[in-house]
Amino acid sequence: MEQLAAQKNWTDEERLELAAQLDAELDAFIDGLEKKRYEEGWPEDRWQEEMDKHPFFMKRAPQPGDDVHPMFEGLQKLKYDPEENTRDELALNYKEDGNFYMKHKKFRMAIYSFTEGIKSKTENPDVLAVLYNNRSAAHYFIKNYRSSLSDAQRALFFKPDYTKARWRSAQCAYELERFDVCTQMCEELLEVDVDHKEANALLHKNKMKKLEIERNQRKEAAEAKRRLTRFHRLRDAIEQRAIKFDDQKVGKKATLSEELLRPKFQPLEDHPVHLDEDGSTLIWPAAFSYPEFLFSDFQQQLPETATMRDCLMTLFAEPLPCDKAQNYRQGNVHVYYENRKVGCVHKVDEEKQLADIIAEKGFFVSGGALLFYVVPKDSRVEKEFINQQRRPMVYS
Repeated sequence: MEQLAAQKNWTDEERLELAAQLDAELDAFIDGLEKKRYEEGWPEDRWQEEMDKHPFFMKRAPQPGDDVHPMFEGLQKLKYDPEENTRDELALNYKEDGNFYMKHKKFRMAIYSFTEGIKSKTENPDVLAVLYNNRSAAHYFIKNYRSSLSDAQRALFFKPDYTKARWRSAQCAYELERFDVCTQMCEELLEVDVDHKEANALLHKNKMKKLEIERNQRKEAAEAKRRLTRFHRLRDAIEQRAIKFDDQKVGKKATLSEELLRPKFQPLEDHPVHLDEDGSTLIWPAAFSYPEFLFSDFQQQLPETATMRDCLMTLFAEPLPCDKAQNYRQGNVHVYYENRKVGCVHKVDEEKQLADIIAEKGFFVSGGALLFYVVPKDSRVEKEFINQQRRPMVYS
């Protein structure tokens, strides 16, 4: 080796010989090293998972609460550590993140980033104005109009001539129906730029919506007044007739309410008792129950001047589908009502008007409607119905 090194001119054969010798010595050195398994790499069964965590290869940014790769954690520290950044730098870093999320329409993550920027305690009014305005935009896109308006107005506090924040305030005020605020914001925008098309359009739209809502409010107020007048007339008519209700919450001196008069039977619930157009006759919803078949017929509007015979003629204009024996027909049935307060039943005179039946001492309006029971005359069904054990209602 030394002899070869001393020669000045090398032949090709000598160079090849030297190369072969060096390769042999390197192989001998490697073979002499201690054999040890390499354990610093990624496990074969989790290499894809580990790669996705590595900041150089990850396909998405970690979300709050995720475990992060140490290298990513280090990068985060460089970007967000208060010891490594000034307050302004921190605020701008978070603003950059928020803008990234806004671009990808991840508005809640944007709100989080802008909020962290605000919490960095920067004292730069321009930076704070941008952070509040951008957070206002993020809130606006997820329809948090109240929060959006609040942030836009905070942005104007830090930067009074901030056109974007003033426009956002106008938009939010319109959505929240705060018409005076919307008008003020639009007018201030037009003072700076008389050709601001969006502000002109929103100002007109705001005015029209305000007029429409005020008109609807007047209509609703007038209708509410008419409804209250109708109810007072209805209440007076019921009280004049001394009509009684079996609702346990109602005593002799209880005040009638719309809730009390609303029928509890589903087919009748949209047809509460009311006065006719002349205001002289009560129109009642009524339920006719057939104990034998465990079902009921309903009549939604029965004038109190109708007799029970009139009601039965309507009920049996067609045969009952379940009455195979044809026992339920005009002249072959008895009608009863139940006095739940004392636990007994009373037979109804078919020639009487409903007003007279309702005025009887034992009759109580049940669930906002008239309730009658229909059974065949002198039948087993009638006997069982009359003799059925009933407990008087107990009122607290």
